[in-house]
Amino acid sequence: MLGEGILKGMAETARNFVGSYFSAERMTTVEYPEERIAPIEAARVFPFLVYDTENWEAGLRCVACQICEKECPPKCIFIEKSKDKKPDAIGKPQFYPTRFDIDISVCMSCQICVEVCPFEAIKMDNVFELATDDRFGGLLLDRKELAKSNEYYHGIHPTEAARVDARLAAEKVKADAKSTAAVVASAVKGAERPAPPAAGGV
Repeated sequence: MLGEGILKGMAETARNFVGSYFSAERMTTVEYPEERIAPIEAARVFPFLVYDTENWEAGLRCVACQICEKECPPKCIFIEKSKDKKPDAIGKPQFYPTRFDIDISVCMSCQICVEVCPFEAIKMDNVFELATDDRFGGLLLDRKELAKSNEYYHGIHPTEAARVDARLAAEKVKADAKSTAAVVASAVKGAERPAPPAAGGV
């Protein structure tokens, strides 16, 4: 019949229109901010820095390699590297950021900083209510404001965080085994070295 497809489309539109007033599954409008939809696990808004210990400053995973700063398309990340080193997640001495700022008024939430970070130090948050009336620095977050615990990371991205922790744990075991093997090899080499001759001997 001529126009049958148009009639079917209009019927489907009418069914959805009427259903949006009476069917709970079709009432998609949420009265924000009184009502809120829980963010999905893969949600990404702005970056934050992960730390592993109780002390955020000592436990930051970031080693100030500055890859994220270089790769950031809008150039909203600012990092200054330390002069000294501290142990990282697997105990290897690493530099750390004395300054790590992100201007979230410029950030485009592209997640490139997360993808290029080799130390699993920067991740995407799901907090989006960051509006402020401070025009001078209110949206420039420093490393203390950006630092959030690994437990927080597990709370918002549990699947990803579990995978990251498993990889970091495997790397730590591998590093410990390598260090132990080096110590044993050094001890064996020292034991095989001939003792020096006694004083006055022939």
